[in-house]
Amino acid sequence: MNSKPQSYLLFTLLALWLSCCSPEPEPDPVEMTAEPEAVPATEQVLPGESEQDLVARALEIHDRVLTLDSHADTPLRMIEPGFDMAERHDPNETGSKVDYPRMIEGGLDSIFFAAFVAQDIRDDEGNSRAKALGLQMIDAVVASAEENSEIAGIALNPDDAYELEMAGKRAIYLAVENGYPIGTDVSNVELFYDAGVRYITLVHSTNNDLADSATDPDGPEHGGLSSFGKTVVREMNRLGIMVDVSHGNDDVFYDAIAISEAPIIASHSNARAVTDHQRNMTDEMLKLMAENGGVVQLTMLSSYLRDIPDNPQRDAALSELRDNAKPASEMTEDERSAMRQAIRDINESFPDPSATVKHAVDHIDHIVEVAGIDHVGIGCDFDGGGGIEGIFDASEVMNITIELVRRGYTEEEIEKIWGGNLMRVFREVQTVAERLQA
Repeated sequence: MNSKPQSYLLFTLLALWLSCCSPEPEPDPVEMTAEPEAVPATEQVLPGESEQDLVARALEIHDRVLTLDSHADTPLRMIEPGFDMAERHDPNETGSKVDYPRMIEGGLDSIFFAAFVAQDIRDDEGNSRAKALGLQMIDAVVASAEENSEIAGIALNPDDAYELEMAGKRAIYLAVENGYPIGTDVSNVELFYDAGVRYITLVHSTNNDLADSATDPDGPEHGGLSSFGKTVVREMNRLGIMVDVSHGNDDVFYDAIAISEAPIIASHSNARAVTDHQRNMTDEMLKLMAENGGVVQLTMLSSYLRDIPDNPQRDAALSELRDNAKPASEMTEDERSAMRQAIRDINESFPDPSATVKHAVDHIDHIVEVAGIDHVGIGCDFDGGGGIEGIFDASEVMNITIELVRRGYTEEEIEKIWGGNLMRVFREVQTVAERLQA
């Protein structure tokens, strides 16, 4: 590997570490129904049921249903020297939120590992580096699954997750976060499909050649999807890749939902009416998602789940730390570790209250009320900034189920939220691809 890819990888890893170590990270490196079903948000227990009994009942449901997390940026960690998915990592020491032991502890049956490539220079050289890094991460995920074949397996189709669950293994799906690795060559879409990718997040925190970002400081560039972005969406439809609109601005959502012949997804997004953040979806968008047959996967970033007070002292301290830091390409491993510790020290000195499980399920309640029970799921964004009180890493995801049971959701509804809805979309996307290829 030459010096430019090494520098680019170090830059990307540092951006990820900075976001994961902050309690309030920057936005990470989200079937048709005639009438939406509202599920009451009031706490409900069975007559005579104690809290201990409720938790036991919830854990039994959690064990029976297929649990699927639609978004984790773990592949960036998997290309770090010495990182082993078969080992249990301490999230407070390493920032790592997912490994196979913690998936097992949390009862997380399946997950989409997204190869996240931070946006950089949009030219042939930059596109080539992004493509190479994306493929490197995908290769690392596949190699890890093969090395740990007794507990995990690569999944390519919806039924694979159920078959792997029956075999007592974790199902590992592949995705790409940010269309940057596609560059300006639509044939790269098929290249990533052949590598196992089953959804692509069109854009990330700044605009790319496909689409406008919801968070680009310079504002929109294309007015939604670019002409090339529309071509990419059609090619994704043809191949059977789910179209992910998380991180895109509102116009990207409306363009994608109009152009795509298959239902779309938001792999890690929340409800804007509950928390007013541009990365979240308006009620109008939620209603259109229901008409489209798509699904919104709830993410576990505090800033997307609840409003927070300003914290100017912490912001100033973090800004000063970053301004005085060495370039990422010049940092040693010890210096990167020291940087993470310094960030933790600042966050401990100027803490923001984390969002909680209750905040997360408040968003689920709202999406169910507006769009219906068939159009909501879970996409925690672990290893990309996700992690809140009670759902800090993969070992704690069962707490979502416990809160859903406490609020009166049935096992059938929980099964839809935890994976059934996304799997339905996945199957419909494949059906559309079969039609288009016929």
